[in-house]
Amino acid sequence: MKQTDPSILVSGASVSGLSVAYWLSRYGFRVTVVEQAHHLRPGGQALDVRGAAALEVAERMGILAGIRERRTKLTGVSLVDPAGKEIFRSTERTLTGTRFDSSDIEILRDHLVEVLFDAVGDRVEYLFEESIRSLSQDESGVDVAFVHAPPRRFDLIIGADGVRSNTRRLAFGPDGRFIHYLGSYIAVCAIPNFLGLDHWQVFCQDGESGGGLLALTKDEPARCYLGFKADQPLDYDYRDVAGQKQLLADRLSQLGWVFPQILKHMQDSPDFYFDSINQIRMDRWSHGRVVLLGDAGYAVSLATGQGTSVAMIGAYVLAGELATNRDDPLAGLKSYEHELRDYALQNQKLAAQADLPDAEPSGDSEGADAQIDPDSLPDFGEQAVPFDLKDYEHLTEGSGDTSMVTAR
Repeated sequence: MKQTDPSILVSGASVSGLSVAYWLSRYGFRVTVVEQAHHLRPGGQALDVRGAAALEVAERMGILAGIRERRTKLTGVSLVDPAGKEIFRSTERTLTGTRFDSSDIEILRDHLVEVLFDAVGDRVEYLFEESIRSLSQDESGVDVAFVHAPPRRFDLIIGADGVRSNTRRLAFGPDGRFIHYLGSYIAVCAIPNFLGLDHWQVFCQDGESGGGLLALTKDEPARCYLGFKADQPLDYDYRDVAGQKQLLADRLSQLGWVFPQILKHMQDSPDFYFDSINQIRMDRWSHGRVVLLGDAGYAVSLATGQGTSVAMIGAYVLAGELATNRDDPLAGLKSYEHELRDYALQNQKLAAQADLPDAEPSGDSEGADAQIDPDSLPDFGEQAVPFDLKDYEHLTEGSGDTSMVTAR
């Protein structure tokens, strides 16, 4: 790449940030990725690359074989009541994903990020353990002050830094203007696999609270989900992890099943994540030369499992429209929003009308007739919104390396 190539700063090294970094570097942009963590963030829930458009994006990136190889390969799910009695079992699907006869892919968040990181390779610059302190833009670029690194100037800034986006706050204003609470809280963390789960997941609903565990092998830590409903948003510091763990422990202290052991192990988990279930709703996704991508600009929420697909498609469209309008980035940002907004809004509408998976039995949960109606469990695969992908391949530098990324 040449010094005359447009320079773009991407904030966030997760799914959306790495996806857009991949495409931008393919189109010959000079890309720098800034990430607050010391390296790729570990942990996270099981994600889904779902629907024909998202799978096609992965194919065009050359990573489809890689993510299929690293998919969860779960063999089923059990649902239990608060006394630990199994009330539902399926070897045809999971609760977090979709039916096994679907072409969709369930993969752990950190595994997908590793595949994306490998695909990007050394074509971009990374600034780990760093974040943006301030932005100052004019008609020709954006001056960025970092917390530690010397200040630099870029042609464009992409905020791909999640629901609590620092980029969005700096360029658009406080979170409260854009975060729409959907009535629930969720925590995800890694804990010891004390149930000995092997390519299996088990969940329990206890009133308006619940959670579960999934594990890929008996020898690996389990991924833990914990959640509860709340009529109004809670007042807590989203930066205070210890405080969040205590809030969750207090809230779920009366739950049955193995929740006491889960909550005990949770206190020692190094990759704990906790937040309300939200959508980000904005009238526009760009302000001058600062633009938002994925959850930072249009978070869908967990209710339909579409966030990863929306992020990957959004990254493909943003990079493609910037490459199409290489000499006029503001026109590229306008085209990006024109192409993607209806798709993002359709996904948000579906998620707002949905609810998180409910594993609560009908009837008396203590009695012999307690059961789960299989038809009451969501089939996320049926909620994939179609999207027609443009072909930007002619804009890539040379033929590009589209060989499949080897899973590790």
